[in-house]
Amino acid sequence: MFHVFVLFCLCWCRLIGVFGDSVSVMEGDSVTLHTGLTEIREDEDILWKFGANKSQIAKIKKKKQIFFTYNDTDERFRDRLKLDDQTGSLTITNISTEHSGDYELEISGAKKSSKTFSVSVYARLPVPVISSNSSQCSSSSSSSEQNCSLVCSVVNVGHVTLSWYKGNSLLSSISVSDLSISLSLPLEVEYQDKNSYSCVLNNPISNQTQHLDITQLCHTCSAPDGASPSHTVSLIVLIAAGSLLIITLFGIFCIHRRNRKTDQEAVAVDNEAVQTRDEDITYADPVFYKRNKQKPKAAEEIHVEYAPICIRR
Repeated sequence: MFHVFVLFCLCWCRLIGVFGDSVSVMEGDSVTLHTGLTEIREDEDILWKFGANKSQIAKIKKKKQIFFTYNDTDERFRDRLKLDDQTGSLTITNISTEHSGDYELEISGAKKSSKTFSVSVYARLPVPVISSNSSQCSSSSSSSEQNCSLVCSVVNVGHVTLSWYKGNSLLSSISVSDLSISLSLPLEVEYQDKNSYSCVLNNPISNQTQHLDITQLCHTCSAPDGASPSHTVSLIVLIAAGSLLIITLFGIFCIHRRNRKTDQEAVAVDNEAVQTRDEDITYADPVFYKRNKQKPKAAEEIHVEYAPICIRR
């Protein structure tokens, strides 16, 4: 039994030496592929290869003091490679998705060994967007059981999983392995639901979460008869404007009617006054008399009588 265990360990170590490590890294970051050596010996050479064609990208010949890196034909590694001259470890800076693939390390010398690193580069994740699909908003017989249809979506993503969570419980999810694809995941909730919901976009090394605010996105289902508050507000505004217009027209009509009545009353008073004046005045036909010329009478003479005056001493 012990021998079987030892054989298993040797085979496992051999497999590790052949298949190497799997490394996941975010786009734009740096990654270092370690040789596992503390120091390169004088008789050892280090060679790094990339891809299915195993193109050489870096090399160290310790004995001849040769340290350099290569640029392949598409120059995807230009100014991105750093080689540790002590350990032979390779660092890739500002890595992108085009650098995903297998990297092979060959160590030659007294003992020859190789190791393969599988590097996966993931694009940075966008924050998912939650929106309300009002066209699918429906209400049941009871207003307290109204439902709201939502959709969580992302664009231009690859090798990700999009999921809906209710608290910590997974409700639904969708995964994609292609690059630059759009994803959307629907969800229907009750407007009165007080649970916390979130939409999560994740890949093996990172995630982005968007929390649902029911009061903000599900208001289209909360109004009676399926009417949204915005429609209700618009209706109220229209009703208020119509009422104001009616009141204004009615006020103008009343004012016009009152002015007309006042004018009629004034005209009536004037007519009555004129009629009264007409009744008080009696008209007579004028009569003209011819005036006779008379001679003036002679002035009567004035007779003066004198009386004697007696003076006594």
